[in-house]
Amino acid sequence: MTTHPAGNPQAYPPQPGVPNPYAQSEQPRQPPYQQQSLPPQSAPVTAADRGKGATVLLLVSAVLLGLMAGLFFAFDVSVMPGLAKADERTYVTAMQNFNAAIDGNPLFGMAFMVALLLPVVSAILEYRKGRRDVAVWVAVAAVLYFVVLMITFTVNIPLNNELADAGDAAKMTDFAIVDKFKSTWVTTNILRTLLSTAALTALSRALVLYGRATR
Repeated sequence: MTTHPAGNPQAYPPQPGVPNPYAQSEQPRQPPYQQQSLPPQSAPVTAADRGKGATVLLLVSAVLLGLMAGLFFAFDVSVMPGLAKADERTYVTAMQNFNAAIDGNPLFGMAFMVALLLPVVSAILEYRKGRRDVAVWVAVAAVLYFVVLMITFTVNIPLNNELADAGDAAKMTDFAIVDKFKSTWVTTNILRTLLSTAALTALSRALVLYGRATR
């Protein structure tokens, strides 16, 4: 704005090429900064996190197979040799008590069956994840332990039932069942020990390969 000689303020029209010192340049208005709240982001899922479930599954499988192999081995090296030196009535009574304690223990029953279930599940999962070499060794472990179960259900458990049906050892007169235990039961238990140990070895190999594949 300039003052006209007549005293009335008027704006001179802008002259071409002459800057107007009185003109105010308008600055574009900046919108006020608004802080937007971002949704919380979870930590990225790594390959190690995705493999934790498979790792736990394999480790628990190995522990259960180790427990089963250890149980059979304990009978091989201590229980059965010790009973062999006892008289027949003591042999029957002791074995009846052992079998009753094991059969009535739900923890043993669960471990006995889950030791097969977990390797089967692990083998399927590892195969689907593309770790075929791991899956093969886990499957070998499952097959070996499956044979252990078949021996148990077809030989050892029927002999245990026959011993239980014999009743009170103090009233027994025929101890032919003791001879069956000393020959058949002891032999098949050694076989169960060997197969369970072989299954544990196969699963240990699978764990080594799994560790290499998930590094």
